[in-house]
Amino acid sequence: MLDRDRRLLSILAEHKVLTTDLIAALEFTSTRRAQDRLRKLREMGMVFAFRESLYGGGTSQTRHALGYLGARLIAATHAEKPPAPGAHALMLERLACSPTLAHRLGVNDFFCALAAQRNPALHRDTTHPDPVAGLTQWWSERQCANCFRLDLYSGETIGLRPDGYGCWEQHDRTVRFFLEYDTGTESLTTLTGKLAAYQRFPTDEFGILLFSLHSSRRETTLRVALHRALSGNMPGVVIATTARDHSHPDGPTGPVWALWTPQSDTTTRRLHLADLPERGPRIAHHTGTGQPYNEAAFNPDAPDIRAVLDSNRARAGITNLAAGSDPSEPIILENDS
Repeated sequence: MLDRDRRLLSILAEHKVLTTDLIAALEFTSTRRAQDRLRKLREMGMVFAFRESLYGGGTSQTRHALGYLGARLIAATHAEKPPAPGAHALMLERLACSPTLAHRLGVNDFFCALAAQRNPALHRDTTHPDPVAGLTQWWSERQCANCFRLDLYSGETIGLRPDGYGCWEQHDRTVRFFLEYDTGTESLTTLTGKLAAYQRFPTDEFGILLFSLHSSRRETTLRVALHRALSGNMPGVVIATTARDHSHPDGPTGPVWALWTPQSDTTTRRLHLADLPERGPRIAHHTGTGQPYNEAAFNPDAPDIRAVLDSNRARAGITNLAAGSDPSEPIILENDS
């Protein structure tokens, strides 16, 4: 089995489902090459493929999930007990029929658009390799819930459940972010209500909050709703918004992000992802995480990270970590991982 196959299986194990086009963007030079390899992986039992019948006829693009033998391989890699065949089959059935499947695919599409800029098939020159840049951390909703949901000292449930957490590095800048991916199915009250959990959590010490909205109209109304919900006050969290109909060749890394401020609901300037404010720990790149696109991931159990994860201590200032006088400067944390 190729290293490329192992990377793909690891991504599917964590992020559950990807379309053929997303897989091609991550690991191949063309969709046709991706289709050929995926067919072989399906025949080997490593990957499971399914489609959705569309209203009015036709089917969706093929979606790919971890096959049973692929799940056994991942379990062996992590020295874990493999899933029972019946339990894995039930998981696949629930995934294919999940009402949140479109949302999950949308979140994965967002992160794959970032990860695609590190596609190994497009960067085969290893004579003078560039330093690791681009997407250097990609955590799923499950990983975020495990790390960010609880106050680790009080045990209180904060309820912070971002759709993903990432780190984008470019031009010597490191932008860490929480992602809220909107499909338009939730009310604006629900969207703005999520901000309370981010305010209770030491969000500013781990990254900024990104809202990816499905349309420009939705973005405009959200920005107005945020102004009303916050009564014109600063939320204590850096917020940036974009609408997915702001097409740009660079996708979400391009100049499509607008910072939210209480002074104005309107967007007057769009920034590149790399130009958004830097927040969160600076982590030296490391390998051996077992998961692609996690060179800059921090260890949640490290003492310095645990100290900041305690929202009560962070609010009370009971920590040896302090932000610089310049609010644009990130907090610097040491990590032994």
